[in-house]
Amino acid sequence: MGRQWSLEESTIVDAPPAAVYRLVSDLRNMGRWSPECRSVWVLRPPLRAGSRFIGFNRRGPFVWPTLGRVTLMRTNSEFVFDIGAFGLPIARWGYRFEPEGAGTRITEFWQDLRTTGRRARVADFLGTVFAGTNPTRRVALNRSGMRTTLERIARAATPTS
Repeated sequence: MGRQWSLEESTIVDAPPAAVYRLVSDLRNMGRWSPECRSVWVLRPPLRAGSRFIGFNRRGPFVWPTLGRVTLMRTNSEFVFDIGAFGLPIARWGYRFEPEGAGTRITEFWQDLRTTGRRARVADFLGTVFAGTNPTRRVALNRSGMRTTLERIARAATPTS
């Protein structure tokens, strides 16, 4: 089986798309939900398409920073950002928000941007060294992380009685 270049996971949230979008598009929340991201600093608030941010990540003994750029903010329906490290493209992450009954189907998606050439090989190597994850293992970690992230978003978005 060849390398997997993209992935997506979904869950249903008992809240309207606008409420779920509002939570997710505030990147400062990502450290609460993601099992790898510890915090996000938006470089020049307010957040909009083109905004840059720094992510601080950790998994076990591995710690690494990333530089992100918001590429799409379609209010209440889609939020997308690209991640790089050391000037190299790494991944595109995003969320789609679709009405589902009285709630929202939120889909988190990931696309590996380390596709071809020398820069991609260097990015793969750096991911192994700094994040402790080779490209083959990254897909399984991302799938697990996405499920955890979506569960935590759903809990945060669900109104308490």
